[in-house]
Amino acid sequence: MDKNDKFLWGVATSAFQLEGSPSSDWAQWDPAMKERPLAANHYKLYRKDLRLLKEIGVNAYRFSVEWSRIEPEDGRWDDKALDHYRHIVDLLGESGIEPMVTLHHFTHPIWFIRNHPWHMETCRDKFLRFVEKIVPEFKNVRYWITFNEPYVLLLGGYLEGCMPPGIKDIKLALKAIENILICHGAAYAILHDNLPDAMVSVAHNMAAISPWHRWNPADKLLSRIATHFYNHSIIDAFMQGILEIRFPFGRVIKIPVPVKNKLDFFGVNYYTRVHMRFNPFKKMGAELRHRDLDGGGLTDMGWEIHPRGLRKVLEYASRLNVPLIITENGIATRDANRKISYLSRHIGAVERCIREGLDIRGYFYWSLMDNYEWIQGFDSRFGLYSVDFDTFERKPTAAASFYSRIIKNSPF
Repeated sequence: MDKNDKFLWGVATSAFQLEGSPSSDWAQWDPAMKERPLAANHYKLYRKDLRLLKEIGVNAYRFSVEWSRIEPEDGRWDDKALDHYRHIVDLLGESGIEPMVTLHHFTHPIWFIRNHPWHMETCRDKFLRFVEKIVPEFKNVRYWITFNEPYVLLLGGYLEGCMPPGIKDIKLALKAIENILICHGAAYAILHDNLPDAMVSVAHNMAAISPWHRWNPADKLLSRIATHFYNHSIIDAFMQGILEIRFPFGRVIKIPVPVKNKLDFFGVNYYTRVHMRFNPFKKMGAELRHRDLDGGGLTDMGWEIHPRGLRKVLEYASRLNVPLIITENGIATRDANRKISYLSRHIGAVERCIREGLDIRGYFYWSLMDNYEWIQGFDSRFGLYSVDFDTFERKPTAAASFYSRIIKNSPF
């Protein structure tokens, strides 16, 4: 990435959260999707929605391609679905907007999650076949995210069992993250073989993590272990080629993974701070909660608003010595003033980091419009544009025009 490249001011979305998909695992997993299978009806209204990008004035747009639409059955490709996503790239190019494509954003074809889930080695061939199909079709895309928030998939799908495949097994979780990182390394090679100038990363969700009681040694130990696992271990793996997992009060597990230096930038998703407390009655002795210690309040998701944490996670990520891009940052609220405050304070933190020398090349607000928010259903409103999920009407919030002014007046 050339330092003379323009700063990427963007918004981020995912296909399933805006479109739904009848062939996706999540379509069967969550009753909310059975009630509203079209989500925000973006699959039909995408032309109208992409015009909103010009209204805001962003120069970049992060979106995903929905694997379950493109390969609804094992080995059967839907060319119309592929054309749909190609058309999105073409429209972005016509508007001078840089596309950033996410290959995997939590969802899978039903056949994959049933027969080849991430803890099985057969997952590798199936996913990489999808990558090999997609990449040659998008010659005009430079920025790529292989996996969005792999640790969220790991925690939700393999430890808490609250998202597909709904497993609660530490050994299978470790095998799954090993396979995901192996797939990233192979996808990185596929992308560069086809697109020599490709900029490839993962989007890693990072959180500020603090002890519940700073005077409590157990709380402090847990927060250090959680920070290493959730924030740092994948970063260290990209630097060393070894994924090191430390369990509370247990042994250290080291897993070789072929991802050393296989990053062209690093995508950071940041939303909040969490507090860790030792609780012998909880799994692994750990309890996690959000607390409003800064007085900024909690979001509608119950998350603490903590802009200072963004600087902290970016400082650690900078150890990778690649450019950083904030690939997601946003707030769930129906209050436009709170959304404006959140934007202002977090972008302010980004600008201070840049002035202090961190190599940050972009900021993407989550999200362009209200969408389906996984286990939260349709109640959490992140959008710069509000959506009526009955009529599919979009309306701009005051935060949309505020973000537009930030972009217009930015010194970057």
